[in-house]
Formats: sequence, C-alpha cells, structure tokens
Amino acid sequence: MGAPNARRRGSGSHARGQHLLRSDAIAAELVAQAEIGRDELVLEIGAGLGRLTGPLATSAARVIAVEIDERFATRLARRFGTDSSVEVVTDDALQVALPNTGFRVFGNLPFGATTAILRRLLDDPRLALTAVDVVVEWNVARKRASPRPSNLVSLGWQPWWEFRLVRHLQASSFEPTPSVDAGFLSIRPRRVPLLDVEHLPSYRSMLAHAFRRANVPVGRSLAASVPPSVANASLRDRGVAPNARPSDLDVFDWVALFVMAQAAGAQKNSSAMPSGSRKLNPEP
Repeated sequence: MGAPNARRRGSGSHARGQHLLRSDAIAAELVAQAEIGRDELVLEIGAGLGRLTGPLATSAARVIAVEIDERFATRLARRFGTDSSVEVVTDDALQVALPNTGFRVFGNLPFGATTAILRRLLDDPRLALTAVDVVVEWNVARKRASPRPSNLVSLGWQPWWEFRLVRHLQASSFEPTPSVDAGFLSIRPRRVPLLDVEHLPSYRSMLAHAFRRANVPVGRSLAASVPPSVANASLRDRGVAPNARPSDLDVFDWVALFVMAQAAGAQKNSSAMPSGSRKLNPEP
C-alpha cells in the first residue's frame, strides 16, 4: 500500500492537510537543524510512516510518536516495536496528554490543523515545553515569523515565544503533493519574557479590543479601555505614527503600550482611593 493511498483511506480528520515527506535526507536534515539533545523528550506530532521518527529516535532520549491514523500507527508500532526509546500513541494531537515534565515538540503538522495545534502548545507559557520545530504551510510559517505586519494570534504569543523561519520546502517534497509549499518553523521560549505570565489575560484582552477595530488608529480602537492620551503618548515615545493601525505595531510596541496603560490605570485607581486608605501603616 503506497503512502498517499493509505493516507486517503485513513482517518478523515487526519487526512485534512496532512502530507508526508518523500525524502529521508530532508527528514534527517530537519532533525539535525533542530539540535535535539540526547537527554531530551520529543513529542512528535503527525508521525505518519516514521520518516522523521527514525532520526528523532537516534537524536533524543525518548520519542512519543503521535499518529491519529490507526493504519499508520500500526505500521509505526511494527517498525519501532523493538526500540524502547519510541512510544507510538494513536491519538489526536489536539487531545493527546502532554508531558508534565520538560519536553519539546517536533512534527510535520497537518496544514488544516496548524493553528489549532499551535494554540494548544503556545497559549499557556507555563507548559513544560522547551522548543517547537514544525513543518507548516509556507504562508503560515512566514506569517508567524514576520515581526510585521502584526496579527492578533502571533502577538498573543510573542511576549513569551520567539519565532524563526528556518527553511523553505518545495511542495514536491511531499506526498500527496500539496497545492502550496511548506516552511520549517522554529519556536523557542524567550530567555527573558517580555511580560510576566500573570499579565497574559489582560494583555491579550487589550489586543482583542484593538483588533476588533483593526482598520482604525490604535488610539481610537482602544479608546474604551485605554485613555487616548496614554496610547498616543506611548506611540509618540516610540516613534510610531499617531494614525498607526493595530497591525503596524510590533510586539515590543504593544508590550510598551500595555505597560504604560497598566501604570496609568494603577495611578488612576490609587488617586481615586480615600486618602487614609493609601497608607500601609497607621501613623504613630
């Protein structure tokens, strides 16, 4: 049974946008470029027939190969059954249990599920996730790795994660051949996050407010939650045009605006408190 036909007859949800690498050489190169340590645990998403699983197993301490297609999972288990470093799991990447100790993710993601999978991995910076290296649709890879124009999804991740587009892969590198090229995307946690994780909900809420009116200047799009004077002062301080739209600001601009807005809100709340309640200790 050829790989393309096996994929088509497999699980319908897995067949959407999943394309297998043709080349063992490219698979080995991708794993080498990820610089996986011999002591690391790798969660492989979309293991397929194991073209990436093999070099992963020789690079890492342990590989959890996740494959939703039962026929493919059976073949993976047969191929790696004697390798104690490989565990084959038949499950959906959106549902499979994630390790609670340090792990990294590697995989050739189904194009139709890329954003949903990345959301599961990146939405909570407190996961024990140390790295992500994935093959995704080319335009998705470019969009995630580009600092501008910004978009709501990437900005929500970027205070905690850095994105790098490592290489371009021709559509002809896959079977069945997709209608678009692919890219190899590297994602790493920032050594020093731009924001503490406790600010995540309010930061993402501010972004959501702004992008609901993405075609108007930032000061106006945030007017209901951030005083225009504060927004305009932040933009002016950073040399950003006063008529800049939300997508014109990069993550550093957004973090600076958020910090200034938080400080202004705290100052306003403090000023509104009764004078006696501001004292930490009673006077002697």
